[in-house]
Amino acid sequence: MTALRRTLAALLCAAGAAHAASLQISPVTIEFGTDDTATGITLRNPGERPVYGQVRVFRWDQADGQDTLTPTQDLVASPPLIEVGTQSEQLIRVVRASRTPSGIEQSYRLLIDELPQPGEAPTNGVSIRLRYSIPVFVEPAGNGTPQLDWALLRSNGGWVLRVRNGGARRAQLASVELVTGDGRAYPLTRGLLGYALAGRTGQWSVPLPAGVALGGKVTVRAAVNSQPASAVVAVEPPG
Repeated sequence: MTALRRTLAALLCAAGAAHAASLQISPVTIEFGTDDTATGITLRNPGERPVYGQVRVFRWDQADGQDTLTPTQDLVASPPLIEVGTQSEQLIRVVRASRTPSGIEQSYRLLIDELPQPGEAPTNGVSIRLRYSIPVFVEPAGNGTPQLDWALLRSNGGWVLRVRNGGARRAQLASVELVTGDGRAYPLTRGLLGYALAGRTGQWSVPLPAGVALGGKVTVRAAVNSQPASAVVAVEPPG
């Protein structure tokens, strides 16, 4: 890279940082008990510019192993438009409009999309608008736990990990690694892999090396809802 290109790249990065804003959110997950009707989250703006945003709630589901979001009125967030001043806080109140009991946990996402400042003129720099996605869960009518079935499937010359959750509560999956029959460990992710929602299936491409030997017993080790867990993985045989 020439000196001029390095300088231009540095200026672009600086412009992006100058126009970026970030919010601190607490809590990072919202959970409703069976009888709870309302709760809230706090947004804090530690920056030097006000942050404007739009707040919406979506029903969170999984189809064919992938997350889906659809508009819903089951939960209502207020206010729907926010202005968080510099070094200030804003409370977002979330209310359950529907309290119909369910046998499995209900899942939602609270989305906060940053909006341009009112009257803000277009800039020559990089303007970064962030989206915050907060998981929201409503407890089932009865007690329940995740019940997971793990499988490795072949896909386009690689592998996908499919996790079917037959239980009544979600499974948050993190720090996932596979251990093959010869004792070799293959870390898939050090942090969060994703969720297998209650009664649903999650599916992710996994970075296994080409030609990896998956004969014999294959097991998975993971943090499931922050608790250590292990299980046998069903491996799809060669076609």
